[in-house]
Amino acid sequence: MIDIDQVRRCVRCGACRAVCPSFEVLGWESFNTRGRMLLIGKILDGADGSWALDSLGTCTTCSLCSQMCPAGVAPSRVVEDARRALASRKIAGAWQIELRDRISSTGNSLGEVGRRQGWLSILGADASSATKERADQVYFAGCMASYRYPETAARTFGILRRFGVSLLPSERCCGSPLLRTGLDASECMEENLRQINEMDVDVVVTGCAGCYTTLKNDYGLKVMSVADFLASRVSELEIRPLDFAVTYHDPCHLGRVNGIFDQPRKVIKEICELEEMRNSRELARCCGGGGGVRAGYKDLSREIARRRLDDVPPEAKYIVTACPMCVRNLNEAGGHGRVIDLVDLVAMACRR
Repeated sequence: MIDIDQVRRCVRCGACRAVCPSFEVLGWESFNTRGRMLLIGKILDGADGSWALDSLGTCTTCSLCSQMCPAGVAPSRVVEDARRALASRKIAGAWQIELRDRISSTGNSLGEVGRRQGWLSILGADASSATKERADQVYFAGCMASYRYPETAARTFGILRRFGVSLLPSERCCGSPLLRTGLDASECMEENLRQINEMDVDVVVTGCAGCYTTLKNDYGLKVMSVADFLASRVSELEIRPLDFAVTYHDPCHLGRVNGIFDQPRKVIKEICELEEMRNSRELARCCGGGGGVRAGYKDLSREIARRRLDDVPPEAKYIVTACPMCVRNLNEAGGHGRVIDLVDLVAMACRR
């Protein structure tokens, strides 16, 4: 259901035009937040809406427009609602249908058929030894870390299990790609929730910004980011200082959407020098990977990421972030392996 009040509260001031990452690249009014709100208004008035698919589909849901909106509107949520309204009318792009089918058939957004917890072999472990019947805390790796960054997933769990963190026996996609693009995620959510409830889990720990916002805001669970977990235990990790500077890229759904800004910086400052990006914290620019944009509009996604790299200070040896999607998109856009996860930086500094 589209929030009519949110659409009506938009005063068409255009403050969002200056910060919308898609508009910065594409330049058309229909591809910025104000234009999208106007189009959504027409959908509410009864228009078909199929002509709005590309406009709505190119929103990364980064919420920078919400940060800047003087009327207090949350356009990213309105865009998600509009996508859902269109999907309920069988109006969806081919890429949305492909995404839905991949997740339905394989349980992950990448369409991989291999074992989701195959990264455990890096630790010399298997699922039976890494899971418990009951656990206060579990690590939710997410699709991207599980299949594209298994070393990071292994390093993360290698640290977490020292503190008693377990795994779900059969984790599935959290549903974020489906929810953000207006599709039904109930199958994924119900299966993950079944396992979480059976294990009597109190806190879910995740290193993915998309998983974090979905598990917290859509599942309604108590969730801790890996950055937050590390910040609370950094004194116990036997870290040695490293003699170089890094910068930190705030993932939109971890920072701006959920307010996780200080924790990753605390960890970084225990290890090495931190040089801030030109736009950081609440004003950090998007990597271009969120909201389904990477799945449906790869060229746009990569160009947004390339422009984000322009914010990197020259003295930074690495670009550290706390989301595997940001790692992948920024590296592919020109980061050339300099973009690493916070856990990878911690692993460099750990004495053991």
